[in-house]
Amino acid sequence: MNTPMSNPDDLYVVRADHDGIATLTLNRASQFNALSQAMIGALQAELDAIAPDPAVRVVVIAGAGKAFCAGHDLKEMRANHHKTFMQDLFGRCGKMMMTLTQMPQPVIARVHGIATAAGCQLVSMCDLAVAVDSARFATSGINVGLFCATPGVGLSRNLGRKQALEMLLTGDFIDARTALQQGLVNRVVAADALDAEVDKLARSIIAKSSVAIGMGKQMFYKQLEMGLEAAYQYASEVMACNMMTDDAGEGIDAFIGKRKADWKGR
Repeated sequence: MNTPMSNPDDLYVVRADHDGIATLTLNRASQFNALSQAMIGALQAELDAIAPDPAVRVVVIAGAGKAFCAGHDLKEMRANHHKTFMQDLFGRCGKMMMTLTQMPQPVIARVHGIATAAGCQLVSMCDLAVAVDSARFATSGINVGLFCATPGVGLSRNLGRKQALEMLLTGDFIDARTALQQGLVNRVVAADALDAEVDKLARSIIAKSSVAIGMGKQMFYKQLEMGLEAAYQYASEVMACNMMTDDAGEGIDAFIGKRKADWKGR
């Protein structure tokens, strides 16, 4: 378990572990958890530490205070108004977003309040998302003359083309139920049920083979970028490799024997 020596109030990201779940809480409540360079760096460091750790089975990303994440820190961007800073900022942010899909553990966004611009991107790049029924989502950069290009990458891979473009072109908010209908989130619950629903989803994943989960997540994202025939060839090879693992043998034997599987993690 990660036990920071610093005062949690001074940390950009606060990590708490329990029962195989690592919760990373964005910790700039007074700035609505805006993704400053320091925030992105802190989140990247935590993800890099978690990825190779077999004790962590699921990652949850949450926000402190009244919001999940309000996107990039516009004040920081205006204070560093030169192209090299912007290229570095968006490059670091893109790497962090890609890490969410590349790490073997499933990542769940725990969304409350608003998720705007890069905050909405963060939701879209998490593998799964659970939102409180009062949550709202927007790619609002267009309202300040900035098309949300990088958020559009994740958004267009969650929503249909016209739904994604409407959000990107108007900057208008959608509510949690609309986000559910359009595919941005998996579940919508009342505020007092949010933590329980996130925990329920995480525990459903933890009950499965970590080997199959890790192989399957990697396969899922890789095949999305392939043509249909190549995707089937790749998926067939992954399934053949998966079938040769100890966990697959144990799982099938347990199913046939009508008993609970004892996953070996190999």
